[in-house]
This record gives sequence, structure tokens and C-alpha cells, in this order.
Amino acid sequence: MTGPEPSSELPQVPLLEFDQLLSQLVDRAQELMGTQSRLRGLLAANTAIIGNLALPVVLRRIVEVACELVNARYGALGVLAPAGGLEQFIHVGMDDDAVERIGHLPAGKGLLGALIDEPQPIRLQNIGDDPRSVGFPANHPPMASFLGVPIRVRDEVFGNLYLSESASGRFSEDDERVVVALAATAGVVIENARLFEQAKRRQDWLRASMRIQQRLMAPGGENPLELIARQALTLAEADLVSVVLPSSDPDVLQVAVAAGERGAEIVGYAYPRADSIVGLALETGRPVMLGDAATEERHVVHLTRVLEVGATMVVPLIGTVGTRGALTVARQRGRRRFDDADLDMALAFANHAAVALELADARVDQERVLLLEDRDRIARDLHDHVIQRLFAAGMTLQGAAGLRESERAARIDRVVTDIDDVIAQIRTSIFGLRGTSGQKPATPRARILEVAAETTAVLGFEPRVRFGGPVDTMVGPEMADDLVAVAREALSNAARHAQATAVELSLTVTAEALTLEVVDDGVGLGESARRSGLENMRVRAEQYGGTLEVGPAPAEHTTPNREGTHLRWTIPL
Repeated sequence: MTGPEPSSELPQVPLLEFDQLLSQLVDRAQELMGTQSRLRGLLAANTAIIGNLALPVVLRRIVEVACELVNARYGALGVLAPAGGLEQFIHVGMDDDAVERIGHLPAGKGLLGALIDEPQPIRLQNIGDDPRSVGFPANHPPMASFLGVPIRVRDEVFGNLYLSESASGRFSEDDERVVVALAATAGVVIENARLFEQAKRRQDWLRASMRIQQRLMAPGGENPLELIARQALTLAEADLVSVVLPSSDPDVLQVAVAAGERGAEIVGYAYPRADSIVGLALETGRPVMLGDAATEERHVVHLTRVLEVGATMVVPLIGTVGTRGALTVARQRGRRRFDDADLDMALAFANHAAVALELADARVDQERVLLLEDRDRIARDLHDHVIQRLFAAGMTLQGAAGLRESERAARIDRVVTDIDDVIAQIRTSIFGLRGTSGQKPATPRARILEVAAETTAVLGFEPRVRFGGPVDTMVGPEMADDLVAVAREALSNAARHAQATAVELSLTVTAEALTLEVVDDGVGLGESARRSGLENMRVRAEQYGGTLEVGPAPAEHTTPNREGTHLRWTIPL
């Protein structure tokens, strides 16, 4: 007897239950695909915002990427101000005409203010249903769905990311999570951009400090205080900068220079030192930073006399013997405040500027000492040479009274010649004094004197220099360059080869020719094989149609063992 045969049919599953399982699998697959798509979008968004280090570009790119990531029509990023509210409001999705019709941008009130007060994500299907919403201004486009997420830079809330009008009609939890993740990356990118911006600004401040030192040390430079104020105005992106110095009255301060908006109106303004913000910086020797000068009640801010300033920095200029003055840097009220990095850079700049001022003062003092020393030298020369020769000329004329007429005429001629030499010596001394003023030598006479001064150390004594005729008016700039080069070569040859104990340089200009003569009491030309220097001088003469003659010195410049050298460089005029 056999049992029942097994059935060949599969267990029957209710059709409705199967459809539900299949639908759930499809939904789960779609969710996975959506999640994968969002992850790819988030990675692409992160890549997009980390590709630039310019902070304004980074902030706008964050908003654009967030709108693309969750399909939002409108987006904005509000940067928090230190005093509360919004300092910046970067928006996308509205054209310029719509923005102009709306008027003022949001200041951080209502729903936006709620996100500032409590930096936690806010997601709404309809903005108008939330009691914290205060409505929209006139001409504002309609908005319903809303998603707000704070952006943190380290432990500090930098700003908030606002998104509105989702393409699907509402923002989902996934949208919120993706935007929160994007905000975390944005915080890192913003921090890097701020650090890069600070490094670049520090480099600009340092370069400006170096430029100031170079310009202040150069002879004939501009007013150092004006240079400092103008550089600080540009680097700090300020609206008004001034340099304040103590006046003759120690209880009174005075604005020495100013740059920027309405700066000319405050130059020369004097005010009491007591209870002033600059007086505080001068007294303590420390910088002072104000968030808003208009709210300062304890100390007077002199810049408010001409401009409504807000953020203000006062940095003392500290020298070797105390505080010289103070640099004040200010922005108009409503602009971004200065931060600690701004103050550090301004302080370093002021320290460099103070050092440059000290060096410039030292250079002026050195020039003054050199001028006084040169006056002493000229006084000695006048006493030892000019006055003695004039006295001798007077004695000669007095002694000529009893001589015969022919002898008297010869003696008078010698006296006239001596007096001409004395006049030339006086002129040389006078132009020697003018040549020490610290300015770049501009005249041929001054340049020749400078060359003579340069070779004094090599010679071991000061060469005697004489001028005759209108040197400065008859010698042009190009000819002067060749003249100076020849004089330098001739004096250098005397210093290196002649073993001379006395050198005389004379430059004579007449209507017909210019003649430069250099005479020494040295050993003479000798048999040196190198004559490149002489050949160069000859070429310089011949290009003007002139000549170069070199030979033994005149008898009055020679000794039994030394024939000396006489160089004569002549060019026609």
C-alpha cells in the first residue's frame, strides 16, 4: 500500500503581500541610490569649495554649492558681526533688479535672528507658519520652505547658511544632514581662507615697512610721517589715518599729518592730551583698539571731529628715548571691525616705522655733524692759506711803494696773480661746503669735488682742487659724465702708481675750450705696460675732437729724484 504522492506546486504567497515586499525593495533601492547620489554630490560640493583661498569667492561658492546640493532656488550666507546682527549677507538666486527693489538687505532679525541666538539647524515647510517669522519686506519674492544651518569655524560661529524654496516643496531630513555636513567642511575652508588672507596681509605690511625704511634712508626723500600715514591707509583698508605728536606744550597733542577722507581738515588740529585715546596710548606705551569710537565715553577720539568713525586702532611710535607719537587708523562706522591680527600687523608696522624715523633722524644729525666739520675745515683752510696769502700780498704791495716803476709793476703783477689764486681757493671752499648738503651732486663742479673726496682716503691726503671760468654753465650733462670719469681715472692713477705726496687738479673753462689738468709730484709714468686707463681717457677726448697730453710735471712740482706727472685733457667748446 502506498502513501499519497507529494504535491508539485510551490506554497502559495498572497499576491498582495508579494507586491508590498517588492515595492519596499524598490523604495529601499531608490533610497540607496538617492543616498549614493547625495554622497557624490556632497563630495563634488566639497571639492568645489576648497578650490579657492580668496575669502569673498569662498563664501559665494559655498552658497551656490548648497543650493545645487538640495535643489534650493534661493540661498544666502550671513556673516555674524562682533557686536551682533549680520556683518555681511551674500545671496544667490535673485537678480540685481529684484535686490534693488527690496532695498536694505536683512540685518539678522526674526527667523534669521533666531538662528543667530540659538545656532542650531532650523527646517520649516512654510516660513509663515513659524511665530518667529516677521514677514518679508515689500517686493520680496515669495518663499515657503526654509532650511537654516550654522557654520562654525573651530568653536566660534562664523555665520549661518540660509536656503529657501526647495524644488520638491519641502526640505527633508536628508537635506538637512547633507547641508550640515557641507557647513562643517565650509568652516574648515573659511578658516584656511582667513589664515591665507592674514598671511598675505602680513606680507603686504612687511613689504610696506621695508619700502618705508628704504625711502626714509634715501637722501631727499619725502616727509616720513606722510609716507607712514599713506601706507597705513592702504594696508589697513582704512578711511582715515593720522599721526599725532606732542606739541611744544606737553599737555597738548597735535595732528602732524593725516591721510584719507577729509584728512586735510584735521591736519594741525591741537587738543588736550588728558582723557584722549592717543594720550592713553602714549602714557602706557601700548596699542589701543576700539570697536566703535562713537560709543567711547571715557576717552576723546580726535578723528570724530571730521568723520563718523567706528573701528579704530591707536598704535604708539616708540623710539629710543621714549614714545615719539601715535599712529591712529580708523574705518567709517558700519564697516568691518579690526581684529587682533590687524592690531598685531599695525603694531609691527609702527615699530618698523619708528626705527626708520630714528635712522632718518640719525642720518640728519650725521649730515649736520659733517657740515659743521666741513665748516671747521674751511675755516682752517681760509686761515692757513687765504688769510696768510692776503696778508703777504698786502705786505708786498706796501713794500713796492719805494721801488722803481718797472720793479713795482712786476711785483704788482705777482700780487694780482696771488689774489686770483686766493679767489679760486675761496670758490673751491664755498662749493665744497655746498657739496655736503646731502643732495645728489647736480653740477659738474660739485661732482668733481665729490670725486676728489672719494680719492682722499686712497691718496692719504686731500688733493688740491681749483676751478676757473663758468664750469657749471658751459659743461653739459653728457660732457660732465666724461669729465668726471677722466678726473676719477687720473686721481686713481696718482693714488695707485705715482707714490705722490701732493696732487693738484685744476678745471678751467673758457669760451674756446675745457681743460682738465692733474699734476702730482710722484715717480712719473715709468715703463708700465698697462695704459688702458690713459687710452680710455684719450678716446673720451677724441670723441669731442679733443686731445690728451701726458708728460713730466712742471719744475715747481718736481724734486731731484721725482719727475712727477702732468696730465692735460682738453676738449673744444
